[in-house]
Amino acid sequence: MVDAVLFDLDGVIVDSEPVWEEVRRAYVAAHGGTWQPDTQRRLMGMSTGEWAGYLSGELGVDRSAEQVATEVVAEMARRYAERVPLIDGADAVVRGVAARWPLGLASSSPTRLIAAALDATGLAVAFGATLSTEETARGKPAPDVWLAVAARLGVDPARCVAVEDSSNGVRSAAAAGCRVVAVPHGSYPLDPDAEALAAVLLPSIDALTPELLDGLG
Repeated sequence: MVDAVLFDLDGVIVDSEPVWEEVRRAYVAAHGGTWQPDTQRRLMGMSTGEWAGYLSGELGVDRSAEQVATEVVAEMARRYAERVPLIDGADAVVRGVAARWPLGLASSSPTRLIAAALDATGLAVAFGATLSTEETARGKPAPDVWLAVAARLGVDPARCVAVEDSSNGVRSAAAAGCRVVAVPHGSYPLDPDAEALAAVLLPSIDALTPELLDGLG
C-alpha cells in the first residue's frame, strides 16, 4: 500500500543540475577556488549550508560560506527568472500522481528556488508539503528531509514512494525507509551502491505511472 509519493525537485522535475554545475563552476573559478574532478558528484544532495561551506573551505573560494550561499543562490534565482528548465513531461506526471496520492517535495534546493520553480511550473498546488534541506539538521544522504516531509503529511515513510535522481538522494530516501524509484540523469549516473538501493530504475520521469506505483504497494 502506497500512502504518499515524495518527489525530489532537482533532476526529477526540473533539469537544474547542469545549471547548478555551470553556476557553481563559474563562481569557483571567479573567486580563486579550484574545481575538483569529484566536486559535482559530492555537491549533489548537499544542503545550502553544506555546499557553501565546501566551496568556501575545501575548494578555496575567497568568500565566507554565507557570502557563497547568498551570491550563488542569487545567480540561480536570476537564471530561474529567465527560464525554469522543466524536464519534459514532468509536470504531467506530477499532476497525474497527485490525482491519486498526497504528494510531498523533499529538496536540497533553497526554499526561495523551490518556490520559484513550483510557481513557474504551476505545480505548487500539487504538493501537500514541501521542504528544503535548509530547514533540516543534515542534507542528503542523511534521511532528515524525507522523514520531515512524511511527518508533515502524516504518513509513515515506509508507506511512501520517493522519486530521486542522484546517488545521495537515493541513499537519503532509502535511509528514511521509503521505497525508492530512481530516475538518474544521463550526465550523472548512479553509483553502484545507490543503484542497488532503488526498488525501480526508470529511464525517464514519464515512465512513472500510477500502475507502476501501485505495483510498489
